[in-house]
Amino acid sequence: MPGLPERPTDAQDSCDPRPPPLRDGQGRTVDYLRLSLTERCNFKCGYCTPPDSRLDGESLTAEELVRLVAVFARLGVRRVRLTGGEPLLRRDVLEIARGIKSVPGIAELAMTTNGHLLESMAEALLDAGVTRLNISLDSLDPARFRRLTGGAGSLDRLLASIDACLAARFDDLKLNTVVLRGENEGEAASLIRYAWSKGMVVRFIECMPFARGTPVPTLELVERIRRDGIALRPESEVSGSAPSGPSEYWLGQGGRVGFIGPLSRNFCSSCNRVRVASNGDLRACLGGTQVVPLARLLRGENAEAELSRAVRAALQRKPEHHQMTLPDAGHKLLSMRNIGG
Repeated sequence: MPGLPERPTDAQDSCDPRPPPLRDGQGRTVDYLRLSLTERCNFKCGYCTPPDSRLDGESLTAEELVRLVAVFARLGVRRVRLTGGEPLLRRDVLEIARGIKSVPGIAELAMTTNGHLLESMAEALLDAGVTRLNISLDSLDPARFRRLTGGAGSLDRLLASIDACLAARFDDLKLNTVVLRGENEGEAASLIRYAWSKGMVVRFIECMPFARGTPVPTLELVERIRRDGIALRPESEVSGSAPSGPSEYWLGQGGRVGFIGPLSRNFCSSCNRVRVASNGDLRACLGGTQVVPLARLLRGENAEAELSRAVRAALQRKPEHHQMTLPDAGHKLLSMRNIGG
């Protein structure tokens, strides 16, 4: 039809040095890949791991993961975050990180981890190319921390890991706290003071309906923090610009605090990410139900063209909003443990 751009061919997807930007069905540009390295985890946090959870398949090899990232990089992905499960359980995690960091076009390599294995690995991760870390810290109370991690976590060990990462001097180091009503919402102010004492940012995440736990809406948590003696003001009031990602930052005298409210402060309109599970399953939306298996294509003939076409098609079906607020969402959505959030 006159006036419409030609649809790129498979050959263009695999050979054109500048293929069309990677966009979803809502026109949002996708340049951020969250890549799970394993479904296994050494914690059993109730908000992440359903009682009847099971592993979904064999993980891709290190070589396959790097090849897959290379395809996404050709499509326009510039940022990669390694997730799990717990990514540090992969014995070849450093090999994977080095391989991904060397992929042309990848400008940033980050990781989200529960931190239990970080103390002895911080320097090695940085040397392998991981420059940004998000570390889970759901409580500063040793007994509560152990309970929240299913009896597997040691708070002293995690705090030592955080200090090791600070000493290694990563480009960016944040703490993630999933807030659970009746459990740890009363610790928010203490967690902020701890983070600020370390020169760090803590981000509070609304519990999502993947397993167990009741969320605390962002603005309710902000008011609780204020009552506990920490005055906060939206950063957007100071900067004059709206948040550009899932985190909504507020300012206090000691620094910044992040809030991620997928339920009460929906940020889908600015979503720029795609997720791939450790077995190669593409998930266009964290709070969705659609899965596109990529492993078979990765191992087949004409892999790059086939993968490019499958990724573009999957993103065209990405919904405008997540489905976390649907009735009985927890029984319909894909598991979060298998994709790392």
